[in-house]
Amino acid sequence: MSENKLLSGVVVVDKPAGMTSHDVVARLRRLYGTKQVGHTGTLDPLATGVLPVMVGRAVKASEYLTSENKHYIAGMQLGLTTDTEDISGNVLSRTDILPLQERVNEILSQFRGKIMQIPPMYSALKVDGKKLCDLARKGVEVERKAREITIYRLELIECDWEAGKYLLDVECSKGTYIRTLVSDIGAALGCGAVMESLRRADAGSFSLHDCVTLEQLEEMDLMARAAVLKPVETLFSQCEALYLPPFYAKLARNGCEIYLSKLKLDMPEGTRLRLYREENVFFAIGQVQMFAEGKAIRVLKLFEL
Repeated sequence: MSENKLLSGVVVVDKPAGMTSHDVVARLRRLYGTKQVGHTGTLDPLATGVLPVMVGRAVKASEYLTSENKHYIAGMQLGLTTDTEDISGNVLSRTDILPLQERVNEILSQFRGKIMQIPPMYSALKVDGKKLCDLARKGVEVERKAREITIYRLELIECDWEAGKYLLDVECSKGTYIRTLVSDIGAALGCGAVMESLRRADAGSFSLHDCVTLEQLEEMDLMARAAVLKPVETLFSQCEALYLPPFYAKLARNGCEIYLSKLKLDMPEGTRLRLYREENVFFAIGQVQMFAEGKAIRVLKLFEL
């Protein structure tokens, strides 16, 4: 592969079922002619929907994408448990005794807000350098620490209570495992539950409206694929934009701190900023930090060549 170092940006893929997020990255490396490709958050093979993928210099943003919320439409099947917590796993238990819809609604209210969640064994998290999913496939189960997550919205949008099939609308914080949420709901109901389907509708500022399919990308030439790429700064749309005069932009690009007093600004310490230079060109992500002489903007990551 001849490396294409000019392309840079974000392509939002509507991931198909049956592929891992890594499979999507491998396909895009070929399509864009670069090894610099990475995704912003894993989707299970069963899942479909919004998968933002960074191409070129955009991959440098990955370490700063820590607080994106996600929005899912999840299918829940009651009366069943599996080792993977979804419909694809080995069945552990099955029952025909299912709760009424009213009881399901009651239980859902217990899972809204801040809750603790134990990550599943079938996940890419590592313990002592080993992926949990690799250990799970060998029949090994290790202790996992519960983590705090936030469920901002959990609503029932469709239901066939006689069959135990429910469709849930879930908005949650980063790091939430929807499979585990469904499994925990089933445990609270006393009948068990597995995730039957999952579609990610939003990830941060990206939605299904922003998506292209792999088939569509395959049909494009490289110029058309390049046109699909969204600017790197869209990954940081939640950050305030700051347009620096040429002198200060040059200092920032050279690694110097820019004191807020020089700009006649005041911002809280820790504020993240999208930094722009002349002609409204985005060039870096910065953060307000405290120094001996006062608060200043320090560049966290440059995105220009």
